[in-house]
Amino acid sequence: MLASQLPVGKKLGFFPKEHLTYQLMKIQVVNEVNKDFVVEALRSIAELITYGDQHDSAFFEFFMEKQVMGEFVRILKISRSVTVSLQLLQTMSIMIQNLKNEHAIYYMFSNEHINYLITYTFNFRNEELLSYYISFLRAISGKLNKNTISLLVKTQNDEVVSFPLYVEAIRYAFHEENMIRTAIRALTLNVYHVGDESVNRYVTTTPHAAYFSNLVTFFRKQCINLNRLVSDASKNPGSESTSSILVAVDEIEDNLYYFSDVISAGIPDVGRLITDNILQYLIFPLLLPSLRIEAVNETQINAGTSMYLLCCILRIVKIKDLANTVAASLFCPLEAFIKISESKLNGYISGHGFTHETERSDSDNLDAKLESRSLEATISNLPSSSQSHEEDVTLQHSSSSSSLALREVLLSYVNNGDDMLVLGSLSVIATLLQTKELDESVLDALGILPQRKQHKKLLLQSLVGEGSDEEQLFSPESSSIRDGFNSELDRYLQKLKEQYGVLCSCPEVAASPRVHRFQVLDALVNLFCRSNISAETLWDGGWALRQLLPYNETEFNSHHLELLKDSYRNCTSTLLLEVKGFWPDLLITVLCDEWRKCKRAIEASSPRREPKYVLFPLQKSYFEEVSPGDSSIVAGERMCELVKVFVLLHQLQIFSLGRALPDQPPILPPSDVPQSIRAKATGLDVLGPKPGTELTLDDAVPCRISFERGKERHFHFLAVSLGTSGWILLAEELPLKQNYGVVRVTAPLAGSKPRIDDKHARWLQLRIRPSTLPLLDPDQTATYSQVNKKALVDGRWTLAFSNEYTCKSALSMILEETNLQSNEVERRIRPLLDLERDVNSSSPISTTS
Repeated sequence: MLASQLPVGKKLGFFPKEHLTYQLMKIQVVNEVNKDFVVEALRSIAELITYGDQHDSAFFEFFMEKQVMGEFVRILKISRSVTVSLQLLQTMSIMIQNLKNEHAIYYMFSNEHINYLITYTFNFRNEELLSYYISFLRAISGKLNKNTISLLVKTQNDEVVSFPLYVEAIRYAFHEENMIRTAIRALTLNVYHVGDESVNRYVTTTPHAAYFSNLVTFFRKQCINLNRLVSDASKNPGSESTSSILVAVDEIEDNLYYFSDVISAGIPDVGRLITDNILQYLIFPLLLPSLRIEAVNETQINAGTSMYLLCCILRIVKIKDLANTVAASLFCPLEAFIKISESKLNGYISGHGFTHETERSDSDNLDAKLESRSLEATISNLPSSSQSHEEDVTLQHSSSSSSLALREVLLSYVNNGDDMLVLGSLSVIATLLQTKELDESVLDALGILPQRKQHKKLLLQSLVGEGSDEEQLFSPESSSIRDGFNSELDRYLQKLKEQYGVLCSCPEVAASPRVHRFQVLDALVNLFCRSNISAETLWDGGWALRQLLPYNETEFNSHHLELLKDSYRNCTSTLLLEVKGFWPDLLITVLCDEWRKCKRAIEASSPRREPKYVLFPLQKSYFEEVSPGDSSIVAGERMCELVKVFVLLHQLQIFSLGRALPDQPPILPPSDVPQSIRAKATGLDVLGPKPGTELTLDDAVPCRISFERGKERHFHFLAVSLGTSGWILLAEELPLKQNYGVVRVTAPLAGSKPRIDDKHARWLQLRIRPSTLPLLDPDQTATYSQVNKKALVDGRWTLAFSNEYTCKSALSMILEETNLQSNEVERRIRPLLDLERDVNSSSPISTTS
């Protein structure tokens, strides 16, 4: 048995510590003959030291007396074997990770042996060796505290002048291997969280502070790569492209959470360094100029990716100065930031020794430094607060105009953009609303501060004697931006000018916030009048309006209510067509289900969809690819989309009246009296017919049908409706029971579209749709999404009757029962469609939510 296979306790007798140490000290050169012994000795010593640390201190004291750390360093010097280097690094990692005794850790870190191993020139062309080295560094960082960290640094006049662990580690901060980058981040966080003031000064001063700018530059590269993936996915959508985007999104968000963790360590100046670098190398030159519909070159990104990244940064990197500076930048025109983006890159940020030899070529490409330029932003005058006419404050400019302020660009996307741009703009608005670090007065200047918060602030001012009177408190004109610049916004605009060289002349911010609130509400209401936006995106708009509407009763005026009414009327008219369409039997079920979902969505604390959804190619609705006349499933999807829009508009109407949304839509219960005499005569119960159900055939019409070539079958045909359900039945007559039969085949009545064949007057043509919609069945949804939608055609039946009269009787039977079914559906949903009567009899917008 090999010694490595023995338990530690028995190994003490097999390889006594004295023998191991003596034999190791005798080694003068490591070669092919003795390298296996050296490797085994190193492994055994690690196990013995760890055992002794936890069970017998004499073991560790012996190895300490024999200067075993010095022996490790000597072995490394006389060895050229990668195997020995691997084992030595593994041995050190095991010992450091498992030592519990503080005295043992102090010994390990003293006498500069650890620093020698850290700075030793290993042959990292061997990838495994690099992995072991990084694990070794991370193990050391796990034992850092205010006492042990002093053993790994060199100081001069109480200032740290050398810290090999940190300097060598951040050389690999941008390695191509994600596991290595993750380990280095964990190591740096362990260093930052020690809280040693001299170390903190060391990492935040030149040249080591460049690490933070390199982080942002590397992050910028990831952002551009994400945009490339998004662009590729828009051209070739599929599961692979979606997976690639998700992986890139995870990496980007991990980077931002790392920024957040670094800031949480509480090191002075780190928050400022990260803020400055994110603004100077990412937001100003890349993200803000990219708020255009399309990127024009590889150094830019598209508007959707830009809006997603802005949302991510504000949601994850919680720095007050960063959030408020970004918000203040939205008052600057797009053209100012386009100038930054188009300015020629020159020079580069020095790596300051951070980059290992094998990585310098990659890092040099990342470390580009933007030429410092002064940027002047001018914005065309908006009407003064005294001019409140709608035409004066409604956005009239095209989203492509570079003279628009960025906040106006976002609103123009809501007004005129495609689904992706609308979702991105709504995500930015939602993120700003939810960013706690953002000053409320800045939100107010943007026009997205709920009046609830404004009234609360004014109430506090009046309680401490700052308000003039009660009338001022509840006046819609009252605002922190009434007589000029808001103090907070003014401060951040001044900071843009003095710290970042951005001169922003903004008469717009001096206008009453009511003007801006009106613009936001106007854009949202216009959104609900658009027919080319998906229901999912409209629901996100409903959430945003829900946040603003209850407290903006003055800005939300009769014009907005009329626009909502018009859109609702149009949607109601279209919904009524569905009562006689393919799926009336499922219409009420879908209405109730979507009502609950929509209520949850607009009353939730955050939007239903995360900002990352703006990155994925918009899935074409199947009813855009296939005509609803060719497929009932496509018509069903169209019906579900229509119901979502109808429910949203209905709930917004209720909410605009200041009423609480009911948990269920106002739908009447089923009628107690069967509407169809035929259904009652056949003896069907409320559960409806199933194969094998016995029923009377008094109204049945004999027919023939062939389900297989050459195999004609004889049946009795019936069409029956029961409440909102209806069926076409084919029954076989019972030989021993006159006028009674057994149901053999059933099909949905709705959507059958009966017609007599043009060439054969005794043939009745029927369309047969599925009994359920795959979209409503979670078990079928995945399969449905993979099916070629052009193959989603309905079944066809051709029923042959004995004469033209019986054929026409069957046709009349179907039409009669179809009308009964549709009438029952319309009767039950009528209260839901009569909302306009309540709207007309109510005053708009109650001040209570």
